Amino acid sequence: MYGPPGVAYVYLVYGMYDCLNIVSEPAGRPAALLVRAVEPLAGAGAMRAARLERWATRRRAADAAARDAEAARLAALPDARLASGPGLVAAAFDLDRGLTGLDLLDPASAVRLEGRPEREPAPPVAAGPRVGIGYAGPPWTEMAWRLWIAGHPSLSGPARGQAEHVPGTRGRGRGAGG
Repeated sequence: MYGPPGVAYVYLVYGMYDCLNIVSEPAGRPAALLVRAVEPLAGAGAMRAARLERWATRRRAADAAARDAEAARLAALPDARLASGPGLVAAAFDLDRGLTGLDLLDPASAVRLEGRPEREPAPPVAAGPRVGIGYAGPPWTEMAWRLWIAGHPSLSGPARGQAEHVPGTRGRGRGAGG
């Protein structure tokens, strides 16, 4: 997280879920954006397979019946929900801590950020309090630092508090945020 802006910082939470962050401040200043959700535009089948594999490798005992049940559950899941949580983003794209330091702005990187095509209108961006940081207390729990595309089906978790439109904010890419 102390690296230059635009690099990946992946950490493990609860000993089970990898979470992708994008470093957002100059080198030496720890700040990053947690990618909480992504809308699949292509490759939903590969994302389902990656999630199933991650599910199987993170279980102590996953017999064939349990694996089949999980595969059926993933097959029935709408594409928009395949990466609708920070741990699900990493699982769907097979990301792990080994990617920490990867330049996400390099067009040659296997994992990279891409802008939205200019012909697409910018989506409406909403803001509200962050999720899962109750332990931090005010003022951190009150900051509207959680951003998302309003009404997006890939939104992770509940849209808590009063969401407000962020004037002048333009969506970049198709990350659902939230």
